[in-house]
Amino acid sequence: MATLPASTVLRPALAVRPGPGDDEDLADLLQRSAGADRHAFTRLYDATAPRVLGLAIRVLRDHAQAEEVVQDTYLHAWTHAARFDPARGTAIAWLLMIVHGRAVGRVRSAEARRRREAGFEQLTAPTRAAGDATSEAAVEVLEASRLRTALGTLSPGQQEALGLAYDVGLSHAEVAARLGLPLGTVKARIRSGLRRLALVLA
Repeated sequence: MATLPASTVLRPALAVRPGPGDDEDLADLLQRSAGADRHAFTRLYDATAPRVLGLAIRVLRDHAQAEEVVQDTYLHAWTHAARFDPARGTAIAWLLMIVHGRAVGRVRSAEARRRREAGFEQLTAPTRAAGDATSEAAVEVLEASRLRTALGTLSPGQQEALGLAYDVGLSHAEVAARLGLPLGTVKARIRSGLRRLALVLA
């Protein structure tokens, strides 16, 4: 795998030594780098890294990510220096075009990832809500089934008294009047029925 000359990896881009700034000098250094001239490439890095890093930071607004993109840019420049054509532009413009493309690509990749995550959240939210509703409905059905089973263990008199009191909403006195029974008998049936339900459901 291609690697950068050690001198360009170890020095931070903003702490490089001053180098040549003339466009012709930079083009010459880049063309010499195409011949694997490590010294020329180090001088090219020293002269251009501050501007390259500055552009990466402006696009990414994150120094750590910008430094990674700068390293990628110079690795590309080192391995593809022969592609530089001075007739089509300056060496610094070529480097800035590379770093800009990589920085924008990273921004777009991060935005696409955020959109995918947001879309996944939107898609799964209704599913989760539907799942919760389904679970609650299932619990209600099971509870209703258990209650029906428990009611089946009561005597007909207990079932009738409890049905009028809790399903219809009658008072104990109204239940007694409806059934034509003494109030004490109705209260006893309701109490014993509730105790029986509690035992069965427990």
